Amino acid sequence: MFPSLNVVERHWRTARILVVEDDPELQRLYRAALAVLSFQVSCASDGIEALYRLDTELPDLVILDLGLPRLSGRDVQREISASTRTRHIPIVVVTGDAGDLVESANLCILRKPVDPATLSDAVDRCLRRTNPSWRDRP
Repeated sequence: MFPSLNVVERHWRTARILVVEDDPELQRLYRAALAVLSFQVSCASDGIEALYRLDTELPDLVILDLGLPRLSGRDVQREISASTRTRHIPIVVVTGDAGDLVESANLCILRKPVDPATLSDAVDRCLRRTNPSWRDRP
């Protein structure tokens, strides 16, 4: 069920990932899938908590559900993209309906349901695409 360690190269395993998901079951699944690969994972259950975490600890990547309570995932994505402090952070959007969102250099889109291997592949792809310096780390 969980991806093998070969899916992500060793130097990627130190990346800090913020999972923003209001479904506790999916939050546990994402955390477990990423922890197997030795990513450092923190979680937020709504948009307000996500922005607070982004203000206090900058992750290397955000996994973002669009349907969040208190502040929508779309609003969180806009805030991340608008701030000079966070606009470099890649976002993996995990949603049932991406609507008008288009994949770009900093935005990767996954359609629910997502299995652990697909999630880890998207994280790897998005980190590589958005942060060339990660490629050179030992």
